[in-house]
Amino acid sequence: MQSTPTSSPAGAKLVALMVILVLFSPLAIDIYLPAFPAMADTFGVETTRVQDTITWFMCSLGLGQLLAGPLADRFGRRPIALGGIVIYGVSATLAYVAQSLDMLLVARLLQGFGACATSVAAFSAVRDSFGPEKSGRMISYLNGAICFIPALAPLLGTWLTHHFGWRSNFSFMAGFAIVAGLLIALQFKETRPANTDVSGSAISLSRYLSVLRETTFLFHASLCMLAMSVILAYVTSAPVWLMMELGQDMNQFTVWFGVNAGLNILACMIAPKYMDRFGSRTTLSSGLLILLVAGGLMLAMNHLHSALAFMLPIFMSSFGFAFVLGSAAGKALAPFGDRAGTAAALLGLFQMSGAGVMVSLTQRLDLTPPNLMVLQMWLLIPGLIVLWTRLGRRWHAPVAA
Repeated sequence: MQSTPTSSPAGAKLVALMVILVLFSPLAIDIYLPAFPAMADTFGVETTRVQDTITWFMCSLGLGQLLAGPLADRFGRRPIALGGIVIYGVSATLAYVAQSLDMLLVARLLQGFGACATSVAAFSAVRDSFGPEKSGRMISYLNGAICFIPALAPLLGTWLTHHFGWRSNFSFMAGFAIVAGLLIALQFKETRPANTDVSGSAISLSRYLSVLRETTFLFHASLCMLAMSVILAYVTSAPVWLMMELGQDMNQFTVWFGVNAGLNILACMIAPKYMDRFGSRTTLSSGLLILLVAGGLMLAMNHLHSALAFMLPIFMSSFGFAFVLGSAAGKALAPFGDRAGTAAALLGLFQMSGAGVMVSLTQRLDLTPPNLMVLQMWLLIPGLIVLWTRLGRRWHAPVAA
């Protein structure tokens, strides 16, 4: 099979299609957040029970990559993308008609499997088409698209819930799957390289071990996981801290949330340009330093007990997150031109399930949200130290395109 050309307009078209594929996951998380109270009323449960719909989705989103990655290597990126879209659309429809919270949870579990397939297909296709070095820059653009959803999806969800009820959020997801599925079916050409390793079983322990034995992957995937933990800790703790502790109303919270999402988009657009000029190693080092400083600022301003004191370090961390993820993700996938699907799946497992476990464990330390954020940001300090050593320079050596 031929790789998709990387030159314009073919390269730009591929990136646009991959943006569509990566939107499935954040859309499924963010659009219905404002509907939580209405959903709790419908099912007669506490709001915390409704939050389990996020947990179940994130669980299957991460674990499902272990299946989707090898299948993408065996059968190609296009069929895995289309299969994921079908599963996503069907499960969104099941969530729309759910008459109990248990049925809704099952639908969300299935939806996570669909979303993970589209994500694996997108990142694998980027690695196929743009090579080991340039793929890091393209991943930054995809992450910018992912960050675009939190800025708009809650606003759309609020409007849909107000005018049509909470179930309309899931009908919107189903409609998005139909439109996106048609575009992918008509425009997305297979990118799997001819030299892709398809030996053995599609789901083989040896395939995962061959990736996990690569120290370059482990180092950079761990940095991606810890950086993602910072964002996940913010998303889960910000509503409680800003609204319940600091007295912000829903509109004020939406403004803070939207501003940070906008900065995330800006940071993800800047990161590739920064990498072009200074290189991925300097970009990674800069991102880790920004997160270290943001953690220090959060700790220093903790006593102010204000929304700005909490959000200003978060704004800084958005740039650190973008720089780390853009430079580390591409480098993690760099050695695996013949196993990009499997490598992308394991990277997704680190980022999603790994970050979820990290945040879940640290939340049990009973820290205030600001102190939790300081801990999450400073957990990246060992990675910065290693990066500055001779070993770190070997793990993050330049790669020929």
